[in-house]
Amino acid sequence: RIERVLDRLKAGERLGTLLSPERGMLAARKQWLAGHLQTRGTLVLDAGAVQALRQANKSLLPVGVKTVQGSFRRGEMVVCVGPDGLEVARGLANYSALEAQKIIGQPSDAIESLLGYSAEPELVHRDNLVLV
Repeated sequence: RIERVLDRLKAGERLGTLLSPERGMLAARKQWLAGHLQTRGTLVLDAGAVQALRQANKSLLPVGVKTVQGSFRRGEMVVCVGPDGLEVARGLANYSALEAQKIIGQPSDAIESLLGYSAEPELVHRDNLVLV
């Protein structure tokens, strides 16, 4: 126990340990996404999509996805891998695997005509995506 700690701190003496947060609220959510949800499927991306995610912090659009693997529902965690098979990101899917199969490789404005509705223009929104 430190004697007269408040008086000494007020006088400017450096006592104790200062703990600064390393991660903000958004970063904490991304950390949770990266490691605490079970993945349900895989999206194989083309090189352009990998570049858009890594360098421009963009959402994953259907046009940048080459293949859908596994079975997942809307809102479940998917792994995103590049053409080389290496994991690039993880994120929450806006469409099920069956729906994703129908829209991959297509521009976002074609989603409604392909599915009969459009929930979101992105397959995975950047707020629900974490790079690994």
